[in-house]
Amino acid sequence: MNYIEKINTTHLDILKEFGNIGAGHAATALSTLLNKQIDMKVPSARIVSFNDMMEMAGGAEQEVVSVSLRIEGEVTGNMFFVLSLQQAESFISNMTGNPAFSFKGAGEQSIGLSAMQELGNILSGSYLSALGDFTHLQIYPSVPELAIDMFGAIISYGLVESSQYGDYAIVIETILKEVEAGHTDEMKGHFFLLPDPLSFGPIFEALGVGLYE
Repeated sequence: MNYIEKINTTHLDILKEFGNIGAGHAATALSTLLNKQIDMKVPSARIVSFNDMMEMAGGAEQEVVSVSLRIEGEVTGNMFFVLSLQQAESFISNMTGNPAFSFKGAGEQSIGLSAMQELGNILSGSYLSALGDFTHLQIYPSVPELAIDMFGAIISYGLVESSQYGDYAIVIETILKEVEAGHTDEMKGHFFLLPDPLSFGPIFEALGVGLYE
């Protein structure tokens, strides 16, 4: 796709800025939910190939926890927020106050799924709200779906469901950290936005940095 060759540092800086705004909204919501001060930051925003996206998640066979949704409206595509199983368990341990939480624990999985669903609702809503504010485009997310599976299976299923395949994804690295003296644990995840092939152009045009000039 020729337009990918036209993406430059200006485009990526704008993606990072919209990611930071979304992260700020999410941090505020999470702080209220957990009654703790949560900090979120976006170290980088990139546009990567489908194969590179697989590698960033640890490979197609890496078991992950994913919250995904379909985007409709003036632009269309798929969104995935992905955490490793270990990172997700760490988050839920903190959220529920159970340091021994495990998705494999008897009777605990439903609690973990509910906690992750809430995290996914907050993050997806915050990021997509920021994207809509930035672009002034009408964006309508579907109800987020939660899955625990191999990353390749999750991504493939989402794309088959929408019957849309693109060669590239917008990747926004996300780091969550509890702001507390002596607290050093961070939760690192990735926000993958896979616009349908014809939606990359309208997104950047709406951001004021067209790809077709």
